[in-house]
Amino acid sequence: MTDLPRLRRLLGGPGTAWLLERARDRLANGRPLDTPATLKAATAEQRRAVELLLGRRLRSGSSLTVPLAEVDRVLRESLACPDGLAAAVIALAGPVTDRRAEEATLATAWQRARAEFDHPSLTDRPELIGWLAGLDATGLLKRLSGGEPTAARQLAADTVRVLSALPADGLTLPVLAARTLGDAHALDAGRPLAALVQSAVRALAALPAEAATGAEGRRAAWAAVGVALDELSSRVLVLGLPGSTRDTTGRILAAAHEGGEPSVLTLRQLSRQPNLGVNGLPVRACENPAVLAAAADELGPACPPLVCVEGNPSAAARALLTRLADQGSPLAYHGDFDWGGIRIATGVLRLPGAAPWRYDAPAYLAAVERGLGTPLTTGTPAPTPWDPALSDALAHHGVRIEEEHLIDLLLTDLGGR
Repeated sequence: MTDLPRLRRLLGGPGTAWLLERARDRLANGRPLDTPATLKAATAEQRRAVELLLGRRLRSGSSLTVPLAEVDRVLRESLACPDGLAAAVIALAGPVTDRRAEEATLATAWQRARAEFDHPSLTDRPELIGWLAGLDATGLLKRLSGGEPTAARQLAADTVRVLSALPADGLTLPVLAARTLGDAHALDAGRPLAALVQSAVRALAALPAEAATGAEGRRAAWAAVGVALDELSSRVLVLGLPGSTRDTTGRILAAAHEGGEPSVLTLRQLSRQPNLGVNGLPVRACENPAVLAAAADELGPACPPLVCVEGNPSAAARALLTRLADQGSPLAYHGDFDWGGIRIATGVLRLPGAAPWRYDAPAYLAAVERGLGTPLTTGTPAPTPWDPALSDALAHHGVRIEEEHLIDLLLTDLGGR
């Protein structure tokens, strides 16, 4: 049985505190207590304390080397601690944490948190590959969770729930949060979950880094996956939608159609299921407002249904195009011939029944032969699944053709000429 008063006199005083701490540190790291411990610049008090412990004089000098095996033997033989130095450390300083086991447990906990992202809704999306790799490289998950693996695992699981519901078809952010997380404010700006999900949404949207910051960047990123921050700020430009007399929005569209004027539809209006009056008619869509304005000027009330997505489609634009496609209207899309335009078109042309409108390799090459366009110096090349030759031609010629360059041809199509 340990003689605690004697043990404290031998090893528990201030002169041997360093020695006790060295022994405790070795135990915590799973190292044996059979090699010497050295203290540089030892004080006279520390030297006397060790000599008292060992019962012999030590070699003079500024440093102090103590054979721990000898300390163990002394404690056993003196009966101060018959179980030796390891037991003495516990008796004097309390239980020793196994740091290696603790680190292994912590590493396992982080692995489990990270494994939450191994979900098909994330791993099967090529646009998220870089984002998933960046979680480890940047330590984003650890920072947002405050270094707590349990909190990190919950953040990861919640992120997967949200991303699994994207892209959406014109939801507001509070509705998305309520549906996926049961809390309409879970994705409010400033929350760790919102920051983590937002970083993934930026990757899904493939927005340039400079366009993905601040309030407008946040709005654009969410809009690119079909989510609006609110019902009124998300809008879409239209021309030639017949409308109807059955509801307020339908009457607004009908009046605009009669006057040959463009109209603006908000996500709020679209969420109320207005009668658009299209009834399966073909619908054309463009990227730039200049095309819609020119169509209003030249064709007026004779312009067939035309939708302008205004760059990356807003949540309202996605909601409208999705509804038109679901109602059986064939969609034909045209946009800028550049890498940003290609990415926008890729999203639109995924809709059921959507097809390119003068947006293929022959149309691009014809524009290049006319000497149109400017050098294509920005953007990352992207595939064009509807016509692989288009991506190759764009990369080869390196000419950017803006939609405005082709307004004459687009108006010819719209006018049925």
